[in-house]
Amino acid sequence: MIRIDEIYNNTFWPWLKKNKPGTRLFFCDPPGRTDPDSLFNLGVEDIAETDYVFFHDQEPVHLDLHQSLFNEVVERNLDIQKPPRPGNNSVFFGHVIVSEQGEFVEQLCANYRWTSHYYFYHGWACKDWFRGYDKSFLIPRAQDRVPTRTFISPNRIVAGKRDHRVLFLYNVFKNRLENNWISAPRTCVYENVDISIVAKKYNNIYPDIEQIFQSAELPKLFPGEETQSMTSCWLTNFDQSADSLVYVPTETVYFGRRLHITEKTFKAIALEMPFVLVAPAHSLRYMKSYGFQTFQGIFDESYDDETDDIVRIEKVTKLLKDLDNLSIKERQKIHRACLPIVKHNFEHFYGTGFENILWRELMEMLDELAV
Repeated sequence: MIRIDEIYNNTFWPWLKKNKPGTRLFFCDPPGRTDPDSLFNLGVEDIAETDYVFFHDQEPVHLDLHQSLFNEVVERNLDIQKPPRPGNNSVFFGHVIVSEQGEFVEQLCANYRWTSHYYFYHGWACKDWFRGYDKSFLIPRAQDRVPTRTFISPNRIVAGKRDHRVLFLYNVFKNRLENNWISAPRTCVYENVDISIVAKKYNNIYPDIEQIFQSAELPKLFPGEETQSMTSCWLTNFDQSADSLVYVPTETVYFGRRLHITEKTFKAIALEMPFVLVAPAHSLRYMKSYGFQTFQGIFDESYDDETDDIVRIEKVTKLLKDLDNLSIKERQKIHRACLPIVKHNFEHFYGTGFENILWRELMEMLDELAV
């Protein structure tokens, strides 16, 4: 298992020095920062440097929010004199390593003339962050649970690039699903913006959205919380998870043609739970490509194929509403039907299956980079 806090220094940098000498390595530290002051680089002085690799693998690509960071990477490498590529008169070159696929990466490379390379950073991060929870007694094993609620869904940041969480919560409140285990702020703790202000942008789609949030009893906190706590790198809410049929992560990104899954989804797997994703289209298919199983045939997963972002979030909510309308006995029947898949995902994550896939992918990425 890779220690995620040492992945640049201990995994990628030794490989670059041996296999692609004269290449600089750039990354942001501490993880999660994306301002130019967080940009660090590793290089050598005894040979001429001719190329660079920029790891933008911790966060999704936002061309507007991260523009100053991207520009800083270019500025720090203007001293490298490298002939333009054949048929390309631009002086820009270099490689960007991402943990995302789709249109935003394509636009980034078009703007900066970078070559992109992909690996699943968040898969490695979750293997590291959630290690040992399979040997704990913090939560009952899935087969011993008797869930009485339909779902659990933590929501903290609801402004900035997280409008989809506001749309999801609107649909939750509109469909009277707030009796489930949900956290939701009145004021976004990250942007210091009232949730109704964010909601106002969607008046043309949902005319009653402001009214719904103005009348909602917010903030909603999990028992024992005093604020919307940030818990990306460890598991929490064990009792509430054990009492819920499904886990509903509202992923970091949602809109557009992209694939980007984070620890939010892997918490469901580490907690031995079925999941319903508020995420970009085809995210379930993406998880299957890494050996995980989903729950088609037990409940409706057609939402994952819906490319209209608004319709998809409504389909997710309809699924939750349908599950919520079932009796406790019927929901527990679904819980039992999900157990073999939940067990597979748990063992795939904590065993060697997932890690072997990640390692093959990482080595293929490095082989590609060496060309």
